[in-house]
Amino acid sequence: MFNPEETQYEVLRRRGICRRDFLKFCSMAAVALGLGPMGHLEIAHAMETKPYLPVLWINGLSCSCCTESFIRSAHPLASDIILSMIALDYQDTIMAAAGDQAMECFEEAISTYKGRYILAVEGNPPLGEEGMYCIDGGRPFMDKLQRGAAGAKAIVAWGTCASWGCVQAARPNPTQATPIHKVIHDKPIIKVPGCPAIPDVMSNIVAYILTYDQIPKLDSQGRPEVFYGKRVHDQCVRRAHFDAGQFVESWDDAAASLGYCLYKMGCKGPTTYNACPVTRWNNGVSYPIQSGHGCIGCAEQNFWDHGSFYSRITNIPQFGTNTTAETVGVAAVAGIGAGVVTHAAISTAVHLKHRYGKDGDCSKETKTAQAEKTASNDSTPSERN
Repeated sequence: MFNPEETQYEVLRRRGICRRDFLKFCSMAAVALGLGPMGHLEIAHAMETKPYLPVLWINGLSCSCCTESFIRSAHPLASDIILSMIALDYQDTIMAAAGDQAMECFEEAISTYKGRYILAVEGNPPLGEEGMYCIDGGRPFMDKLQRGAAGAKAIVAWGTCASWGCVQAARPNPTQATPIHKVIHDKPIIKVPGCPAIPDVMSNIVAYILTYDQIPKLDSQGRPEVFYGKRVHDQCVRRAHFDAGQFVESWDDAAASLGYCLYKMGCKGPTTYNACPVTRWNNGVSYPIQSGHGCIGCAEQNFWDHGSFYSRITNIPQFGTNTTAETVGVAAVAGIGAGVVTHAAISTAVHLKHRYGKDGDCSKETKTAQAEKTASNDSTPSERN
């Protein structure tokens, strides 16, 4: 258990985190969270004055990939800082305790920090067969989830398993795997979907809660808006090729080696909201589309039931990019041509109006000029002389 009087920064210093790395983390977190030019100072001040936060991390039906992702956060090694900032008194995958000792830690934590802790949930509860598809401590995981949620300040649903159900909930879903928000209704829930969730997104969300003692602004689906407010397609490094109508047609064609758009190869970027192109993976090195594979939409609901990852998305509701991909180049040229024609028509109309007046009749000056010209043409050469 941690000392409630000890600040986050004191804990960091005691555990060997230098001032330079501390400020680097504050700066990177502020940028990622879109906090503005003074955001890093707000984070630093909060960490220097506030006690650090109790977090209980439990695992349901999952592969633990979100844990693996979280402990590989970077910029600088955020896992060192985040894991020092929070009182991670319970975490199934990385804690030393096991069996009865682990369960005692969980019970003691939810009692000691009642009403103050964040419950981080990885995976989901399968409700089929009275929850017997996922047993934890001799009881269905649903029991543990409900006990943890009862005293929680808020819940963070790590990854697509907790947020949407993920592959466990794929049709016909024999275990009745169920996302967290469908079984817990009386607590604020932050969904952080992805399979796994992006490591730096996870650590920055924890940093925000620690700093401001509140959850970040969420979108209509309960996801942090700062990380899930834009489509992968809108931020993609290959977007210029999409706009130009340049697509990979097969994995071994020349377009693939030139980095053209992967939409026709099944890329789900146009329907997926996530920060992959901005935050990226592996210490910010790359992300799937940049490395040559289309987005599979792992942060979206039911991505596993939309057919092959390599089939073009033509049947997803409220999506009209399919026709654009085929005609974007032609449409762009046609649009330019239409603009030229429209401009010419307007210019001609303005010229005629100026010359002939509102109703097409010649103005007084124009009639006079035309009369003089007619008289000149009708006169004889001798008269003109």
